[in-house]
Formats: sequence, structure tokens, C-alpha cells
Amino acid sequence: MLITFRCDPALIDLLPRPIPARAGLPDWLRNMPPRATSSLHGRSIRTVKQCPPFVDAMTHGFLVLLPCYVNVDHGRFRWDWDLPALTLHDHPRAPLSFHVPEQLLGTPLAHGQDSAIKFNSFWTIELEAGWSLMAVHPANRLDLPFRVLSGLVDADRFAGVGINFPALWTDPEFVGVLPRGTPIAQCYAVPRQEPTLVCTAMAERDLQHYREVAARIMTAPGAYRKHYRAKRERN
Repeated sequence: MLITFRCDPALIDLLPRPIPARAGLPDWLRNMPPRATSSLHGRSIRTVKQCPPFVDAMTHGFLVLLPCYVNVDHGRFRWDWDLPALTLHDHPRAPLSFHVPEQLLGTPLAHGQDSAIKFNSFWTIELEAGWSLMAVHPANRLDLPFRVLSGLVDADRFAGVGINFPALWTDPEFVGVLPRGTPIAQCYAVPRQEPTLVCTAMAERDLQHYREVAARIMTAPGAYRKHYRAKRERN
């Protein structure tokens, strides 16, 4: 899958570039222990650091990064970003904009008169034909003080302008700085063809396979990682 990012020529040396999601793992995951003592079990057990599906979700696709430092004080946002003159006159210059509360009316996302923020995009994203771009909140990143709303864009056809990322600010008491390079969205390509769903009862061979896999998982720690997890290819 070839994914092409483009930006205004005046910004090519200023913007943080999208990165493979595996390159943006948080410090808390890197620093957490692989095992911890469970008071319920009375012994050492594996933590989510040793759970391949948990980690693989965080390393899948790529991350779009915040282009500059943003100061936040109880829902007030401020930045000092000295941009040069841009080639495109209708191009955004602010890292953030917003959606008015009425745009969320009638959804579980509405929070009174609170507006939703919008992370403006400074990169266009082009996918290969037949593929769409799924944009979601960075996987398992509940430590971030916002939640990006999921969206699906046909980025093989819509690649002339940037894709913006609406989000809810979830920590109204937050006072601090969102650093340049903070992951604001995790994206990955998905095929646009609708899947065919088949539901059926297990045949005898399926039942036997279930018994074999279940026994292997129960008797051999790390069975999924050792025997079933596909090797991740890296460029």
C-alpha cells in the first residue's frame, strides 16, 4: 500500500511528518513491566504489554501529529506558531478550529454548549485506487485529553485537500501543553468493497480445531504470538 502525503511547499521543512504508528508508542507502554503480581490470582501474571492484539492495534497504520505546541488552560487554547507566507491562500494556518455544539445535537457526543475541537490538517493524503482511509483516536491512548471522532474518507478520490480530525476535549480541568508531535489521529487504509458475511454452525472439523487451539492456549503461554500471529513486515 502506497500512501502519499503532500503539503504546501512553504511548509515542507516545518511540519512534523506522519509516522508509522509503531514509531509513536507512548512512554507508559515502553516503561510498564511485562508482568505484575495479581492480588486476586496470588501470583505474577502478564500485563497488556505482552498482549499482541493490544500492542498490534497501537502499531497499525500511521499517526498524524500535532504541528506545533498548543497551550491549554481549562478549555482555552493558545499557540504561537510563526508560519511563513503560504503558496495556497485558502490554506489553514491555525492548528485548531472548532465545530459548534449544534453540530452534535441529538448524539451521545453532545456536552451542553461545549464545542468540538477540530485538528486542522496540513497534509493531503492519497491512497491507491479502491481504498479508503479510516481515521480514529490513537488506539488505547486514553491518556490523551481528547477523543478523536472516527471517520472514513475515500482518500483515493478525495486527496486534493487535507482531511481534518474532529475531536471532543475530554479533560476540562487540563492545564498544560500539548507538545508538537502529539499524535492526534491514527489512520489506516481499508478496502472499500463490502464484505460477505457467512454464519454457520461448527462442523466436526471446526469443533476439533477449536479444542486443539483452546488446549494450546491454556497449556502454552504466548501461544497466539508464537503460532498464530502474522509477522509484521516493515519498510
